[in-house]
Amino acid sequence: MRAKAIQARVQKFGSTLSAMVMPNVGVFIGWGVLAAFFIDTGWMPNAYWNELVSPILKYLLPTLIGYTAGSNVHGRRGGVIGAFATMGTVVGSDVVMLVGGMIMGPLAAWLLKRFDRAAEGKIKPGLEMLVDNFSLGLLGVALCMLGYAGVAPAMTALTHVLSAGVNFLTAHNLLLLTPFFVEPAQILFLNNAINHGILVPLGMQQAAEAGKSVLFLIEANGAYWVGLVLAFAVFGKGVSKKSAPGAVAIQFFGGIAETCFPYCLSMPLTLLGPIAGNIFSLFILTNFDGGAIGPPSPGSVFAYYMMTPKDCMVVNTIAYFGSLLVSFAVTGVILKLSNQPDELPAQAAPDGASALPNSWQPMTDIALQKLDKVIFACDAGMGSSAMGVSILRTRLQKAALYPQIDHVAVAQIPSDADVVITNINLAERAKMTTKGKIPILTLTNFMDQKEYDRIVQQLQAMLTDDQPQTPRVQAESKPSGQPTDIPVFCQENIVLNASFADKKQAIEACADIFIAGGYTDSSYKADMIARDADVSVYMGNGVALPHGLSSSKQTIKHSGICLIQVPDGVDFDGETAYLLIGVAGRGEEHVDILGKIAQTLCDEDNIAALQNAATKQQVMDILKLD
Repeated sequence: MRAKAIQARVQKFGSTLSAMVMPNVGVFIGWGVLAAFFIDTGWMPNAYWNELVSPILKYLLPTLIGYTAGSNVHGRRGGVIGAFATMGTVVGSDVVMLVGGMIMGPLAAWLLKRFDRAAEGKIKPGLEMLVDNFSLGLLGVALCMLGYAGVAPAMTALTHVLSAGVNFLTAHNLLLLTPFFVEPAQILFLNNAINHGILVPLGMQQAAEAGKSVLFLIEANGAYWVGLVLAFAVFGKGVSKKSAPGAVAIQFFGGIAETCFPYCLSMPLTLLGPIAGNIFSLFILTNFDGGAIGPPSPGSVFAYYMMTPKDCMVVNTIAYFGSLLVSFAVTGVILKLSNQPDELPAQAAPDGASALPNSWQPMTDIALQKLDKVIFACDAGMGSSAMGVSILRTRLQKAALYPQIDHVAVAQIPSDADVVITNINLAERAKMTTKGKIPILTLTNFMDQKEYDRIVQQLQAMLTDDQPQTPRVQAESKPSGQPTDIPVFCQENIVLNASFADKKQAIEACADIFIAGGYTDSSYKADMIARDADVSVYMGNGVALPHGLSSSKQTIKHSGICLIQVPDGVDFDGETAYLLIGVAGRGEEHVDILGKIAQTLCDEDNIAALQNAATKQQVMDILKLD
């Protein structure tokens, strides 16, 4: 249990780092393309365009990370002061201050947030803007000076020490040992902490000095994962053999390594394949002067070659395909010599608490003195939890229980909750948020009615007998401000007879509906993909619920829901989704409609009817939304 708690903390830390870096990966790639083409050793050396390379690296990238990190903590005000504070570290150092942005951005935003909370309700009317501007400006300049005089020198010294350590490891071929730590961390979903927290900042510094870095290719080289799933496709059995070709294509062309992890977890010994492949790759790269100009993200073959400088093309090619073949060979031998399971490990236990992993046990032995407030938590607080609230409320009312039920992000669980309900994969994070003071119940399949019946039974068992429950009058919802010409859900948001090669393409199709309809800006697409990478959006019963991150609300202009029918289905990490319910939730405007959809989808006959619906009007009739 302690190990799982530590893992959850590291995952949370990794998610925090990823949330700072991932929204800016497009700029990293853009900078890499500029450098790959126009630096002195590039494909098309050009002194004029080369003038852009250094300022983007030194000033823009750290400042963007500072802004993003700050906005994740305290919205736009947090982003502004985060960028301001980061500039002190940028100007005060001769190294690339990505880590400076990761430190100063959230620190500045957190301090400003504390001030804003302390000042709330104490400012005389008419002076709000004055106080807001001066508080940000004065605190910002103080933190900028702190970054310049204190943080920058400290981080510069630390970076030089770490760079010297990397150079030592490289010179003595000790860098070849890193796969023994990186690969196990990857399948435990700790890769963000390693890659974005350590390898990318050091790699950017090396790239600034030498024009390339091998550090970008330690964790992000997807070739050895391609080799692993290719071995399952050739030498595997049962479900793994049949599904592996799809995973090969997704990883090779899309760079989504998470699709490969279940195969490795089904036979942990096969992890030796990616380890061996990565060792081979690093041996070639370190001994023959290979490397990348920037981080390949995602780790597809396209991103790999886009970040490959001209003088490394041959070396990087040998490293890539060589690691693929080594991983394939080692994994293949293990598969041939081992007793293979016929199926991949299940993503979720279908029958409730008795089948849950031993790493998490719900707190059903705690007696509840009251049940006034139930919190349904998911990663973002606007998708699966909003859908679950409606289903759970109906079940509780049938059991004569009438608590207030709210949906929130797992990181924002209020302290006055009586019970928290969340996905099994988020249980440890919920425990961290609540500090273990609030009972936590878990679901594995959001669309399984038996799961909700189990939750109700657990709540009944936890309640003392002397607590009568009286119906609550639902608070009248506040005006949402949703424009009348942009409905939350309409026939224009329905797509029938769609077909997708993989889940990434399916999620992007949902995002495209929102972007085209004016619900969100284009950045919401990346947020939806990142949300699924963190915790799968597959709900159960052939239904997936693509939506964004907890930080995505800044990119959502209007709340919206879309529905995409996929008759042939699309794979979501071993589960097949035939219906996609896309969600972009800004306020509470979407909750009522999403709740009605959830009630409909609890009936498998309705799901089948939606899968076979021939017209958009039929969809509306089944959902009873007209």
